[in-house]
Amino acid sequence: MINYYEELPPEEQRKVTESIQSLYRQTFLLERRYDRKTKRYQVNREYYQCGKHMEFIRAYFAIMDIEVVENSQMGVIYIRGEQVIGEKLTKLTTLYILVLKLIYDEQMSAVSTSVNAITSLGDIHEKLGSYRLLKKQPAVTEIRKSIALLKRYQIIEPLDILEDMDGQSRMVIYPTVNVVLMGDDVRALIETYTEGDEEDDESEV
Repeated sequence: MINYYEELPPEEQRKVTESIQSLYRQTFLLERRYDRKTKRYQVNREYYQCGKHMEFIRAYFAIMDIEVVENSQMGVIYIRGEQVIGEKLTKLTTLYILVLKLIYDEQMSAVSTSVNAITSLGDIHEKLGSYRLLKKQPAVTEIRKSIALLKRYQIIEPLDILEDMDGQSRMVIYPTVNVVLMGDDVRALIETYTEGDEEDDESEV
């Protein structure tokens, strides 16, 4: 494995190192990402760089007991395993992921040639309200922090500047949301949150 890396040209070594660092830091590598400046989906070079050296990268992560998975249909390369430690999510961020998954599934069930979906912050909050998961409007700072975290892990891509976000603000939902949660998991978690809220209500009365 070391010989493989050392035999690569210096520039190729640098690219492989960057791909490994990005994958470990972000958990996911997307084949295509939305570029707000050009308003188009752009090819992610790191995705193809990782795919080019997949055997080496898998062997590298295997040392840490981490599996590298490539889903070419969704256009996602990601890592999984007990050693993959992500950030602790706030309740609002978790609820956003739940609803994003529901919205993603709804849009993908329709005839679509894209693996990405588009929604708005208002739609997310409306669906949270319909499931009785959001009893009051979160603080703007809390919303921005949750959106920024989901953007960093490439679950969403805001189409507007975070500082200017409001109910009309739109965002792309990437297929990585499928990796984070399966459909059945979403419904089970929603029931858990709903039951928890009901218990809280009873204890407050």
